[in-house]
Amino acid sequence: MTIDDICAALGGELQCRGDGGRDVTEAIAGDLLSFIMGVAREGAVWVTIQAHLNVAAVAVLKDLPLIIIAAGRRAPEDLIERCKTENIAILSVQESLYEICAKLSALGVKG
Repeated sequence: MTIDDICAALGGELQCRGDGGRDVTEAIAGDLLSFIMGVAREGAVWVTIQAHLNVAAVAVLKDLPLIIIAAGRRAPEDLIERCKTENIAILSVQESLYEICAKLSALGVKG
């Protein structure tokens, strides 16, 4: 499933397009950056409520092409600009982390 497919299925606000045609097959959810750095696999979708510049640094380090910011939070401009530079997509959604993970699972994205 591509980033564009996931974003279309989930709705929300696409704050940064990134590489919309890139395929992803798994997701990780978490808000503790050190946890994500330790366990995220390359190419995974990251679901979080964190919305600050350090999120981009972790996404770059782990090659996470899509950040889904849940619970009605939005990315600040500095995060959006950094993700544009790094070709990382940002999708902001109203649903909770739990709800987004359930939807990703229903779409066939593994956890």
